[in-house]
Amino acid sequence: MFSHIGEIAGLMVALCWTMSALFFEKAGHKIGSLTVNVIRLSLAVVFLGITTFFTRGFFFPTDATHYQWFWLGLSGIIGFFLGDLFLFKSYMVIGSRTAQLIMSLCPMLTALIGWFFLDEKLSLKSILGIVICVTGIIIAISNRNLKLNIPFKGFLLAFGGALGQAVGLILSKKGIGNYDPVAATQIRALFGLVCFALFITFLGRWKQVSAAFTNKSALKSVTVGTFFGPFVGVALSMFAIQHTKTGIASTLMALVPVFIIWPSAVMFKERITIPQIIGAFVSIAGVSLFFL
Repeated sequence: MFSHIGEIAGLMVALCWTMSALFFEKAGHKIGSLTVNVIRLSLAVVFLGITTFFTRGFFFPTDATHYQWFWLGLSGIIGFFLGDLFLFKSYMVIGSRTAQLIMSLCPMLTALIGWFFLDEKLSLKSILGIVICVTGIIIAISNRNLKLNIPFKGFLLAFGGALGQAVGLILSKKGIGNYDPVAATQIRALFGLVCFALFITFLGRWKQVSAAFTNKSALKSVTVGTFFGPFVGVALSMFAIQHTKTGIASTLMALVPVFIIWPSAVMFKERITIPQIIGAFVSIAGVSLFFL
């Protein structure tokens, strides 16, 4: 079991991000995605700081080297800021279902970048597992009415989201080394928060952010989403890439569209389709190859 601790962490990340996505979607309908992003990262920095204060004696990662600050910070800018920015923009152009379908390219992109830049090698079994797992994700989030003639702008935005997540993981892998994964996540969150703050300032939307604090229901959803997402989920993702190959970790983390099928149906009254059920079983079959 402990020989697969990285893979187990990857699965736990997918479960955490499933919960996070549900609560962030709920909050986003009330206060907007940009506001959700800046509040969630602010809370994440605080949550992570409290954790590292009790576990390491540091509220901020002042013991990180310049090398770690650079690569983890760059990871936060590309993954937390640009990746999420592009992804949310793609929702407005092609819708979340099609965008998530394109996002399932992330494991392939991560494995390819990891092979090219980090000299990571994947076994034939791991490659087969990735292919089967991604196939299951595509089946689960597709439907018979899905058309390929989507706006090219929407495709580029969603692809940018997938690429941002993939590059963010690779840069994290390069920068984290043996450093504490919670502190590493705080560095990434700090850089992502600064970028979103600058972007909101540029757009002149701070009034919308301040108005959100009067919506207690939305704030509760953001807090719960932050706990499972940028706090526990991302910290576990850092742990996962420390203990397994980035392509495998990214594939396991990409199971969110499968895991979210049933809870989203309950929370948002969405209908569960046969392709979603088939896709879930196919993905589980792919995941099982990592443990054999």
